[in-house]
Amino acid sequence: MIFLSIILAGCFFFLGGVGQENHAKAAQSPLKLEDIKEHFDGQRAFDYLRQICEIGPRSSGSPGMTRQQELLTEHFEKLGAEVRLQKFTGRDPRDGRPVPMANLIVHWLPKEKERVVLCAHYDTLPYPMLDRRNPRGTFLGANDGGSGVALLMELGNQMSKLNLKYGVDFVFFDAEEFIFAEHHPFFLGSEHFAREHRDQPRDYQYRWGVLVDMIGDKQLQIYQERYSMRWPETKPLVEDIWATAQRLGVREFIPQRGAEIRDDHLPLRNIAGIPTCVIIDFDYPDRSHRYWHTTADTLDKCSPLSLAKVGWVVRAWLETAR
Repeated sequence: MIFLSIILAGCFFFLGGVGQENHAKAAQSPLKLEDIKEHFDGQRAFDYLRQICEIGPRSSGSPGMTRQQELLTEHFEKLGAEVRLQKFTGRDPRDGRPVPMANLIVHWLPKEKERVVLCAHYDTLPYPMLDRRNPRGTFLGANDGGSGVALLMELGNQMSKLNLKYGVDFVFFDAEEFIFAEHHPFFLGSEHFAREHRDQPRDYQYRWGVLVDMIGDKQLQIYQERYSMRWPETKPLVEDIWATAQRLGVREFIPQRGAEIRDDHLPLRNIAGIPTCVIIDFDYPDRSHRYWHTTADTLDKCSPLSLAKVGWVVRAWLETAR
């Protein structure tokens, strides 16, 4: 067994227990876009991803982030959801300069007291830190920062069709990776959301939380993240989601433990007490991770079919969540 720790650019990854040979042999489901379109339109989700990428970089406090917030607000309000910005002030870790930040929160069935939170980070890394040739180039963040947003945009189109047991909130976290060096703090948006949830009076509770991150990769393979499987309150959630994928024939959800990944689900669980798992394909595009946090994280590395498969699983799980 090989153990590899990576502490770079916003996440800590502990890889162990999943051999290289398992990754190479993981089966791909024969599903096509037209097989899934009735349930989740992967091409439309990909078109949303294209719109997001056309904005350009979307780092915290940037004009690109503001344009993205306007796009998302208009999109979800047209669908009949309540949308609000949860504003806070972060600090530039280089000089302490204040930076305006905001999580974007979308409420469906806002009067329901039992709720589910589906979330993604919508900021992009300020620079492609791991790009050996151009570490101060343009980081587009198509997969890492864009794919989860596009998935939730398309899921929004489906919400009025669903017979849901719970109210649902979509939360887009700012400042997941507003960092310029390895030692800078990250997860600012999810930590702010978690503290507000913990400390402010409320008349509702979150039954479950699901974070989607890096789910647009053409070479989709999603293992069960180790924190999510280790926590006793989230292990049944992971097993339920992966069982849903198996029922649908989405083989890319592989029922084996993968990496231990520090992501926005940690503050939700550890600070707010919300049982939250992450759906993530960190092997981007494979165990070399050569697209991750580089200028290569562009739209052409993503797939409408990958968005469709993950989106269908999330929708189907949401409809049957216990």
